[in-house]
Amino acid sequence: MSDEEKRRWKKPTTEKAGSGRSMTERKVIARNARTESSKKWIERQLQDPYVRKAMDAGYRSRAAYKLLEIDESTHILKRGQRVIDLGCAPGGWLQVALHKGAGEIVGIDLLPLEPVDGATIVLGDVNDPADVEKVLSALSGPPELILSDMAANTTGHKQTDHLRTVALVELAVEFAIAHLAPGGAFCSKVFQGGTTRDLLVTLKAHFQTVKHIKPPASRAGSPEIYVVAKGFKGGKK
Repeated sequence: MSDEEKRRWKKPTTEKAGSGRSMTERKVIARNARTESSKKWIERQLQDPYVRKAMDAGYRSRAAYKLLEIDESTHILKRGQRVIDLGCAPGGWLQVALHKGAGEIVGIDLLPLEPVDGATIVLGDVNDPADVEKVLSALSGPPELILSDMAANTTGHKQTDHLRTVALVELAVEFAIAHLAPGGAFCSKVFQGGTTRDLLVTLKAHFQTVKHIKPPASRAGSPEIYVVAKGFKGGKK
């Protein structure tokens, strides 16, 4: 089970940082101890310095540090921004954006998550126009930053997993091109060597700069990297 799957599956806890393992975490450990692979995952989590840092800082997942590190080199998070987070569960990226001063932020996910103070959360599907309208109507204007840490559940079949991940990236790119404010920025998780050639061409046609980043918080053995596009040129071409 990958860190990304676990991040999206695990129900977030509202317990204070530093209070030890939450009841949810203890239940997860007990349930997953049935298999050797999940035992190894648990051991890795307990030894992961980013997991400990996230707990101490009150972030809901270690993935929060991926966004913090991406921002260190790209400066995509700005005070007063209108932000949309696609696939926002369990809420770590929402927390980071708020801590960085986001003026308005809306997250959408198929999975339920605990409320995040200062953020609007839509339980819904990015493919559903009605749910997309809920997200957009929660902002006072077009989003200036669109984030996507969406990840498909892996099957173990490399080609299938690649295609499913590319489909999610394509969805996020289409959403950004359709809704971003001019000058806005986009950040999305990608896998398998980065965005496909066609997607990269599309991003370069609509943004002034496009680059790939692998933040230190992303495990060395993970195939994930992130694409960051800045300076949105405007609507569809």
